[in-house]
Amino acid sequence: MEERFRWLRSFAAVEGDSEDVTSEKVAALIVAGGCTVAGVLWTAMYAAVFGWSFITALPAIFVVVVGLALLVSHLTGNHRIAVLAQIVFIMGITTLIQLAIGGVAESGFVMAWALIGPLTALLFFPIRTAVPWILVYVGLLLATVMLDGRLEGRPEVTEGVRTFFLATNLSVSAIVLFSFAGYFVRAAVEERARANGLLLNVLPREVAPLLRDGAGVIADEFPSASVLFADIVGSTPLFAELEPAEAVDWLNEVFTTFDELVEQRGLEKIRTIGDNYMVASGVPTPRDDHAEVLVDLGLAMLDAVERIPPRNGRTLGFRIGVNSGPMVAGVIGTTKFHYDVWGDTVNCAARMESHGEVGRLQIAEGTHVLVQDRFSCVPRGTIDIKGKGPMATWWVERPA
Repeated sequence: MEERFRWLRSFAAVEGDSEDVTSEKVAALIVAGGCTVAGVLWTAMYAAVFGWSFITALPAIFVVVVGLALLVSHLTGNHRIAVLAQIVFIMGITTLIQLAIGGVAESGFVMAWALIGPLTALLFFPIRTAVPWILVYVGLLLATVMLDGRLEGRPEVTEGVRTFFLATNLSVSAIVLFSFAGYFVRAAVEERARANGLLLNVLPREVAPLLRDGAGVIADEFPSASVLFADIVGSTPLFAELEPAEAVDWLNEVFTTFDELVEQRGLEKIRTIGDNYMVASGVPTPRDDHAEVLVDLGLAMLDAVERIPPRNGRTLGFRIGVNSGPMVAGVIGTTKFHYDVWGDTVNCAARMESHGEVGRLQIAEGTHVLVQDRFSCVPRGTIDIKGKGPMATWWVERPA
């Protein structure tokens, strides 16, 4: 929430309130507080026009009741007290005022204020609970119209005063409604922005709008793309020596550095699983240099790891493997979404990492064909890859 609402949040909310409850409490404070202030002005205005009378006492009663409800809500932490007081008394008091002054025209349609009641119910309660309140409002309005001018003891109201009442009632109630709705609209916009930000944290920027628009199965075939796997060697005994918080902090330092390198190159981080890090290039947006930029990333990751300070005299060692070729990419899940890649190319990249060596980047033939003219690739020879059999692989040497 914006800085200008911070003091409202500190007054309305209590420790342990969720973000949704806090937002409701702030909204209740805004509408009830705004109407209370308006009630003070209405009391002063009626006192100037009618003197101290029953009519003048009515908005004063509203101020006292809603003000006390706000205080009780704050002390008890139950904002629904202020909400109910606001709904009941904004409709009840304005109905009495409209009848006491003499009707719709003489009061300047003071019941325009009463519409705040059902709107408040609509914003705070389920739709089934809110509907009866709009029916109550319509019923009260029709009752005042039927009794218009029939009650005795009505004060004399000049044409100028009626016009003034009408202009004041409509303009000030509109300001209160606009402020109240503005808070909810801004809150909804901010909530949507947060939701979009969270969605972009787990899905590619090009894919997230498809999911928001209700697309069905989101999957594409890519004839040529690349994938990288990086894994810490000997992490289990290493992290056993550290406190859990320190181990997580160390991993966070490393993977945050990797994230920055990925972002700089416009690549797509697929996931982290424990101490394993996976990146794809050429998905979901194809690019001709997918293999070259991913190999460059792998070398940059190895350099970055060497610059990370050791802890307890221990350093991290990574194996990195890359492969290129056809693959399928898409979104899986219905509640927790995940963008992933599949295919033999991906499986082979994982084997390049698991059959590699600490501090080195190993590539398969699919990548070697695409990067051999730019990077120094040293043949490792033919090795037996689990699930694949004999395969020719290469080490990519970092520039001297």
